[in-house]
Amino acid sequence: MGSLVEVIAKALVTKPDEVLVTEETDGRDIIVKLKVADEDIGKIIGKSGRIAKAIRTVVKAAAIKQNLRVSVEIVEEDE
Repeated sequence: MGSLVEVIAKALVTKPDEVLVTEETDGRDIIVKLKVADEDIGKIIGKSGRIAKAIRTVVKAAAIKQNLRVSVEIVEEDE
């Protein structure tokens, strides 16, 4: 799932080299953490969170086919 998020994020940002995706797995649950350059946060979140919601929807649809539960977190700064 992380690779899917990475492909989508790199297509949206101006600094694709700074896209960092990590995954944490707990059984069927997967947490995908996405970190981008500070100036690209707005492009990933989008107006009223629309882009972030769309990314989450696409990833969840792909996860359902594999019988997994996935959540996508957008990480700001050094959390």
